[in-house]
Amino acid sequence: MLERKGLITFGPNDVTVVGPDMKPGDKAPEFTATTQDWQRVNMLESTAGKVRVIAAVPSLDTPVCDLETHRFNEAAAALSDDIVIITISADLPFAQKRWCGANGVEEVVVVSDHMEMEFGKKYGCLMKEVRLLRRAVFVVDREGTIVYADYMPALGKEPKYDEVLAAAKEALSR
Repeated sequence: MLERKGLITFGPNDVTVVGPDMKPGDKAPEFTATTQDWQRVNMLESTAGKVRVIAAVPSLDTPVCDLETHRFNEAAAALSDDIVIITISADLPFAQKRWCGANGVEEVVVVSDHMEMEFGKKYGCLMKEVRLLRRAVFVVDREGTIVYADYMPALGKEPKYDEVLAAAKEALSR
């Protein structure tokens, strides 16, 4: 598996990123994640026919991840039912369930990569030393092709929400 240094730091330390960076035009790799009820789900298969926004975050219990997930949850309520927003982190499913319940997050599908870190490895998001995902956002069209990919240069940087949502709406109109 591809391992790279010099892409991102965790605190003051450079960390190893596992997996290749995805880019527009790439076929989105299928990945299995764990729901808040501990069910293993093939995420692309389970959302087939929809445009998917996949937001990778380090942990819902951090300020920027909290803010990002709330922003996407609010946006999801106004989007077509043919667009699904998936937030994925390495948080344990019961921690995600607690956080979503406490924060009223119901529009975004929140899943865990904790078990095998399969998403992290396939999408170039796994920070090996800390076993967390680096912040990134992908838009996958109905055919399973990545049409938008953005890796945040630092863990504290938010995604470009307007760009992400515009890319999702554009993919829906094709």
